[in-house]
Amino acid sequence: MTRLISIVGPTGTGKSDLGLAIARALSHEGQAAEIVNTDSMQFYRGMNIGTAKLAEDERGGVTHHLIDWLEVTDESTAAEYQLKAREVIEGIQSRGAVPILVGGSMLYIAAVLNTFEFPGQDEELRAKLEQELIEIGPGLMHRKLQQLDPVAASRIDPLNGRRIVRAIEIVSVTGEPFAASLPDEPESWKPVLEIGLNSERAHLVGRLNQRVEQMWQQGLVAEVEQLIGQGLREAKTSKRAIGYAQALAQFDGELNEAEAIEQTKLLTARYARRQMSWFRRDKRINWLDYQDSQAQGKAIDMSLRWVASGEQPPLGE
Repeated sequence: MTRLISIVGPTGTGKSDLGLAIARALSHEGQAAEIVNTDSMQFYRGMNIGTAKLAEDERGGVTHHLIDWLEVTDESTAAEYQLKAREVIEGIQSRGAVPILVGGSMLYIAAVLNTFEFPGQDEELRAKLEQELIEIGPGLMHRKLQQLDPVAASRIDPLNGRRIVRAIEIVSVTGEPFAASLPDEPESWKPVLEIGLNSERAHLVGRLNQRVEQMWQQGLVAEVEQLIGQGLREAKTSKRAIGYAQALAQFDGELNEAEAIEQTKLLTARYARRQMSWFRRDKRINWLDYQDSQAQGKAIDMSLRWVASGEQPPLGE
């Protein structure tokens, strides 16, 4: 069985480029590798600019999985992704290739990497909660979650109505806090080398701000206009993606361009902070500073040693 590698970290830290570099280095050593996407918004066909999705000709001939596998009207869940991604990973390993997971969607990554069973669902309760969300909005629903489970509320964006509804559902069905369904110390589903990319907060925020401006320059609003014809307005998940929600509001005249860009910058920076809060709890991650000119070489060296002998580097902070 081939080894498993996962590249994680906040948005905008260069995970896609590092995944390709590691795949090429392994190939140079005669070891095939394939990339498995763990960015939940790159699942959607047509959502390219706002997700920084690599175009086909930018993937260097490396096979990528679970990109563009959903329509914008499809709802994505971590439970469904767990089944799909594990099937893909085991298929890659059965071919003697190394799966490299690349992305920053926290719960989706945890669902794949960790031994974890998702709590049950109550479809009738879910429907009632979703109707309540429509009637009172995510802010008041988040307050309701705070009363039921303050820890879960602190980890979920007050604007993410879908996640809030799911957390309330789990608390109601299980009688236990949502956080109790996630193990304090993750147990690996398969042996994995986790490599994390991050840097000082101020530098990352500046980098993210520049990236948001580039998204508008590259035509995000025009991309959103095309996606409206594919059902973006009716979507439960994809239309709430950071950047897309703001570009849609600009298209509808609810925000001007400057307001849409500024709101996207603030939400992106907040999301990156939440990502790091989540990833810091995973002590298996080997962190590298993306500003370090040696970072890519260090990651490649770690990966080659891991694939060759199962050797894990000493864990850093």
